[in-house]
Amino acid sequence: MPDQPRVLCEVREHIAYVTMNRPEKHNGLDMAMFRDMIATARKVRKDRSIRCVILSGNGPSFCAGLDFQAVNKDPSIVAKVFLKLPWTKQNIAQEIAHCWRDLPVPVISVVHGNCFGGGMQIILATDFRIAHPDANLAIMEMKWGLIPDMSGMATLSRLTRIDIAQELTMTGRKFNAQEGHEYGLISRLAEDPMAEAEKLARSICQQSPDAVAAAKYLFKKTWKADTWKALRWERWVQARLLGRKNQRIAMKNGLSKEGEPLPFIDRRSF
Repeated sequence: MPDQPRVLCEVREHIAYVTMNRPEKHNGLDMAMFRDMIATARKVRKDRSIRCVILSGNGPSFCAGLDFQAVNKDPSIVAKVFLKLPWTKQNIAQEIAHCWRDLPVPVISVVHGNCFGGGMQIILATDFRIAHPDANLAIMEMKWGLIPDMSGMATLSRLTRIDIAQELTMTGRKFNAQEGHEYGLISRLAEDPMAEAEKLARSICQQSPDAVAAAKYLFKKTWKADTWKALRWERWVQARLLGRKNQRIAMKNGLSKEGEPLPFIDRRSF
């Protein structure tokens, strides 16, 4: 039988359900998974009808990290994944995580089972991380004599304190989702994280898709920036929204006291 696709993607009601599909390996990252995840993110980027992404994993775990057995069988994977081409800003290992942060729409990760190493760095690059309380987490690269290099340094600093980031990195220890929530690495805990993610996604999809994309863009540009830079970006982003079709629809819906709200058109900005 031919191999199943490593990543599934289905769009329903403006929500892209992206699912890692290697359950027998706890969605371990092999070369095919790297390629399919990045290709799926690029596909989502091109579809302006999509307003939110829910990222999850089939089977018992979200993602157990890099598949070292696959690397041992084909050592060339290391060069393919970790060497950056001169005309790119990131290597494939970094892109598999950072591509979700770089999408113009919000990405919600649904975490269950094990979320180790590369899987952990993937969720850190998403906008919201909703986890089952029993989920197991780890920045596990230290176990293999490595450091987190799948965009972890770009994402950890915006979510938690440096001492926490260093301790979890330098020990590589496992911790549960409750502890991750206390550290700021998990957004919410839920017995049914997919249902909670869908609830959040539907709420986001009720807003102007241009304004939501603008908000994500603005936060990415200004979070921890100096005050004057943040104010400049506010003005520039707002100027791209004022008077546009979706902004006019939002105004009408906000002022209307009767009837169904007018539907928004597909995203045009950002």
